[in-house]
Amino acid sequence: MDGDKRQSARRIPKERYLSREFLQREKDRLWPRVWQVACRLEEIPKVGDYVTYDVADETIVVVRTAADRIKAYHNVCPHRGRQLVQGCGHAINFRCPYHGWTFSIEGRNVHVQDRQDYGDTLNPSELDLLEVKLDTWGGFVFVNMDPACEPLAEFLDPLPEYLDDFEFENMRYRWYVTTVMPANWKATLEGFMEGYHVAATHPQLLRYLGDDYTQSYALGKHAHFGYWDIKAPPGMPSPRLKGSGEGGDVRAGVVAFFEMFEQQLAAIWTDRDYEAAKAAMAKAPADIDVITAFGMAVEAGRAAAEAEGAGYPPKLTFEKLARAGSDFHIFPNCVTLPWFDGTLWYRARPNGDDPDSCIFDIWSLKRYAPGKEPPLQRRKVDLKAGDSVCVILDQDLNNLDHITRGMKSRGFSAARPNPVQEVEISHFHSTLDRYLD
Repeated sequence: MDGDKRQSARRIPKERYLSREFLQREKDRLWPRVWQVACRLEEIPKVGDYVTYDVADETIVVVRTAADRIKAYHNVCPHRGRQLVQGCGHAINFRCPYHGWTFSIEGRNVHVQDRQDYGDTLNPSELDLLEVKLDTWGGFVFVNMDPACEPLAEFLDPLPEYLDDFEFENMRYRWYVTTVMPANWKATLEGFMEGYHVAATHPQLLRYLGDDYTQSYALGKHAHFGYWDIKAPPGMPSPRLKGSGEGGDVRAGVVAFFEMFEQQLAAIWTDRDYEAAKAAMAKAPADIDVITAFGMAVEAGRAAAEAEGAGYPPKLTFEKLARAGSDFHIFPNCVTLPWFDGTLWYRARPNGDDPDSCIFDIWSLKRYAPGKEPPLQRRKVDLKAGDSVCVILDQDLNNLDHITRGMKSRGFSAARPNPVQEVEISHFHSTLDRYLD
């Protein structure tokens, strides 16, 4: 197993989640200096398509300016500071709704209302939109507000070594959910940076998940966890279920594994994988062992993807999949759980200046045949109104309100991450300190 040495056990003071002063340090020293995912390329396919990205008090607009070029700007009019656009859409130019100052999608000022009133007091170099550094990786558009920032490739290192072969750039949105969580952005993201919670939060998964015990390691600024020492493979009960043991028809367990995740999550593994598993197990001999059966199901998924024209990542072997692990924290605010033809992606960001609120995006990505992906629909979920994401994520998100309330108790002073299974969290705060201190 690759990776840096495991983090020693550390305490994370609750003020890092609850304090407005700590949030202000992040606003001053983290977000203006770090690469972060603003959108995906598929969201801006045509010239003039744009997406806004808001984080803390900052707002950035990413726009396609040519078939082969995209740019990002601070989403603010230099006249009186009015935000130019919100959400996403298509623009021939950016016209400030306040006083009509207008900018081309290349960021140049093309109109100042009653320009003659200013005489020679306007400096033309100060009228254009302020550009933000931009780069892409895996179909994702990253932005950085620091003009002197390190290159994106250096920032991500060594993640591409583990993740490039998944070919995220060849995946498309299966679904897209955004919600506002009543919790700090770090506490929210940390709920998806470890598998330690699965047994208690998702007990229904233990029947077919296999061994849910994980190990986690640091990778540069980032980290990952995986199931590198499992006692039972997927399709089998977790060893935590006492007396479960082996026995029975393992084919049914393999099918149930894919069915469980398709019906309760609809991410990582795809609907195509589930249908392929059913077909493969219908042909498998009754005395097949579970490892062989699971491998047959995966290969059937590969054949189905290729038959549909979606393809399968050609360089991604089982050995590389195993080395990669199951979950990556991409510093500072993203987590991904990748598979051969799908991935689950999380993005958390502070919501203005409230430490107890964050904007949380959840994306399911899947390989499709070219032109066969569904239309992108961004679904906004209001948890307070009783909206649901899906079974598994509802269970996760239900923890967050209670975490915020619990952290404010006098009976809680600091978090104590598991030094084996929650290294992603410990290392996250160590890396954060490098920016804040």
